[in-house]
Amino acid sequence: MLKTITNNRNQGHFTRSTFELVKWPVLSSDLLNDKVLALQTTRLPLQNTSQLSLSKLVSPISASVVKKIEYESSPYDSFNLGLHVGDNPARVIENRSEVKSFINKQLLSEQLAPTVKQAEKANIQWLEQVHGNVVATISTVSEQAIVADASITREKNIALAIMTADCLPILLSHKEGTEVAAIHGGWRPLVANIINNTLAQMHSKPADLVAWLGPCIGKGAFEVGAEVKEAFTQLDLAFNSAFVKQGNGKYLADLHQIAQHQLEFLGIRVIAHLAECTHQENNKYYSYRKEQITGRMASIICRR
Repeated sequence: MLKTITNNRNQGHFTRSTFELVKWPVLSSDLLNDKVLALQTTRLPLQNTSQLSLSKLVSPISASVVKKIEYESSPYDSFNLGLHVGDNPARVIENRSEVKSFINKQLLSEQLAPTVKQAEKANIQWLEQVHGNVVATISTVSEQAIVADASITREKNIALAIMTADCLPILLSHKEGTEVAAIHGGWRPLVANIINNTLAQMHSKPADLVAWLGPCIGKGAFEVGAEVKEAFTQLDLAFNSAFVKQGNGKYLADLHQIAQHQLEFLGIRVIAHLAECTHQENNKYYSYRKEQITGRMASIICRR
């Protein structure tokens, strides 16, 4: 049986940040942080990133500052990144611009030997996610969203983005940062083998990959019908343990467990979890299941 190395204890719960850096497993974090920039966004209002250090951006802000923060009109609050959810497009584009600016500031500030010539700026590849199993390999960034539910790149300064509002974001990196991928892990893409399809198009061996499973609707809130459980158990009876039957005949499903089983089966041994529930922590995350009309967060990965 494959041994999974997890890092739940050190993930950190930064409850008042717009941007949060991904916490890779302990045994991989130092090397990957030098090679890869990975982050997630929340629904929280944007702080003044030009005047804050990275450490401040990923730390709680004081209660006095929290009182000054005012959300914009519901249901999108102040940092929605989805253009398809009915929000003001100009505001969404501005939010996406802020993400790009933050990424480039971090890439520039982390250069070990900055040159006089400004480093090439990173661009974000957005996807039109359709809950399918199509994977796009990105060599140059398109201004138009690409129809796919996962993306891969081996190029530097291309940031891959996955939007979620209950679904599971999955980020993958070669342990030396030479190849990265981002996967939209809703139950439909997972049952359609989106992880397997992604690995099939990567040049990296699964044993050389590190995975991060981000916030999603948790196992205490994600109620599904028997048909969902059956779709997974037809693939592998091992998925039985990821479903808990309820009195109403439905099941509570554990997306983290489902994805972990698939990753392990395919040979990925090093997996980190940030198992915050988007449904329960709705003050921090958007939740489609809870709100229906709501915004989107993004999980993003970029080679340095």
